[in-house]
Amino acid sequence: MKLTLIRHTALQIEPGICYGQRAIDVAASFSGDVARTQTKLAEMTFDAVYTSPLQRCVKLAEALNMGDVIQDNRLMELSFGDWEMQAWDDIPRDIFDDWEHDYANKAPPNGETFSQLQQRGMTFLQHVLNQYPQGNISAKNIAIVTHGGMTRALLAHVLNMPLKGLFRFTVDYGSVTQLEFGGAVPKIGFVNL
Repeated sequence: MKLTLIRHTALQIEPGICYGQRAIDVAASFSGDVARTQTKLAEMTFDAVYTSPLQRCVKLAEALNMGDVIQDNRLMELSFGDWEMQAWDDIPRDIFDDWEHDYANKAPPNGETFSQLQQRGMTFLQHVLNQYPQGNISAKNIAIVTHGGMTRALLAHVLNMPLKGLFRFTVDYGSVTQLEFGGAVPKIGFVNL
């Protein structure tokens, strides 16, 4: 089975703002962004489509017109809690630095850790693998419209790497990443297409 992770497109928000799980609309460039993402997916067909329930992902999933879309809360971006809608530069440096040095285990005030985000992703992944067992040839490629944080967390899982290395991956708006399951170990087909 292949899981094709599609990050939402560019957003209507000023650069440098922490938005996490906030309802942020897509940018004015949405139609062009969708066309570029469709080009990346042109040779793929999907047996099921899941999306984060945040509007930026739902809009992309619907615009890609890949079939019925199943919303799943486990696919949401990291909750940055009290930091959401603040400029990153306005977060006190000592507090931000403390979080940045251990974001796997430390949460922003009233937010969640990257370990919690990854655990949500793992629960979702297990659900999908149970829904479409390896012997079931009816589901070969599952599309998942989600966020940069979730894509990075699932990549870290497949690579069996610590979460501290999450930001070594570039995950652009509208990018496509593919994970493969079914053999002895999961594999990465491609990242940030």
